[in-house]
Amino acid sequence: MQIKKVDVPLKIKDNLLRFVFRVYQGTNGAYPALEWVENKPSPDDFERFKKVYESFLEFRLKDEFDELYVLRDEDGKIAGTVAIVYNLKGKDVWWVPEDIKNEKTGLIEFFMVDPEYKGKGCGSKLLEFAVERLKELGKEVYVITFPELEAYSYYLKKGFEKVMDYKEFVVLKMKGLFF
Repeated sequence: MQIKKVDVPLKIKDNLLRFVFRVYQGTNGAYPALEWVENKPSPDDFERFKKVYESFLEFRLKDEFDELYVLRDEDGKIAGTVAIVYNLKGKDVWWVPEDIKNEKTGLIEFFMVDPEYKGKGCGSKLLEFAVERLKELGKEVYVITFPELEAYSYYLKKGFEKVMDYKEFVVLKMKGLFF
């Protein structure tokens, strides 16, 4: 499996939508959190999920992510994704605290692994890649997540530390050496 940069993310929006839905199913509707949706779709209702998530995904692909990477299996199926955001100036990213919106900040976003590949090293491979890429760019590495998600403890285990609570999120920063 190889990590490849997606040059035109909107071209694979439909594949990404189905991939994210598999993650949503695998987390029993916990992730993505869809925190702006009052009545969240059930994990078996793709059409409703698509209705509430597609425009947000489109925004992220077009206006938020500076770089998007996918990890594909031997058959070309998306096994995982990670995006990095390092040009925060002028972006409508309300979930990022003003305290860290500066030219030194690099965010890891859209970090997901298909449930079929969980526990097989795909997440570690993607996370290590994203951290290294942000460090190449001279950025301080941050993650913004929800404290109740499994991902929160995963990030802590991988070398991130909590730096603040912000709205319903928790902001983590990479400390010291990776892994």
